[in-house]
Amino acid sequence: MRLRHKPWAKEKIENYPQYVIPNPEQYRGNWNALFGNNQPVHVEVGTGKGRFVTGMAKANPGINYIGIELQESVIVAALDRLIDAELPNVKLLNTNGEDLQKFFAKGDVGRIYLNFSDPWPKNRHEKRRLTHESFLRIYEDILIDQGEIHFKTDNRGLFEYSLVSFTQYDLALKYISLDLHNSDFEGNIMTEYEEKFSSKGHPIYRCEVKYE
Repeated sequence: MRLRHKPWAKEKIENYPQYVIPNPEQYRGNWNALFGNNQPVHVEVGTGKGRFVTGMAKANPGINYIGIELQESVIVAALDRLIDAELPNVKLLNTNGEDLQKFFAKGDVGRIYLNFSDPWPKNRHEKRRLTHESFLRIYEDILIDQGEIHFKTDNRGLFEYSLVSFTQYDLALKYISLDLHNSDFEGNIMTEYEEKFSSKGHPIYRCEVKYE
């Protein structure tokens, strides 16, 4: 799907530094100072238009959420959601998931969410998948001890690849569903892609893994 360019997005993002943090590296090791509390911090890598991260923040006011999205023309939609919702426990970063270690120190993050990540199906693009071992090392470097990754996708190939990747990295499998919407899982917050694919009858795959 071609991304529609929004030439005004950059300026709008810059006009809301209280929501889209302009210099996140200054909070490395001290995100509680930004949020003004000592609540756990959960991060969604690839937050898209922000439906999931804002929904989670509404449902869990005792947790701080950070949504990371590289595309300006996409994160501006998440910004609009955040402006409307006026949620104190959500911040956005307009940056690349590969740069997480620049912004988070070890133990800054309690949980990472990966929702409907680009599957990068060609073998030569394997290292771009957000569940590749190189990314798993990055996540380990910023998570608390026994921190978790929660992963959702409609792509069976990516899900199978990710389960293998998690296992080879010696992550502990806590939960797995091959058809989330027909399971007994409670409290699911859907993303935009999730609603789109599930409405077409696609099963949604989900798992939770933990570093040990």
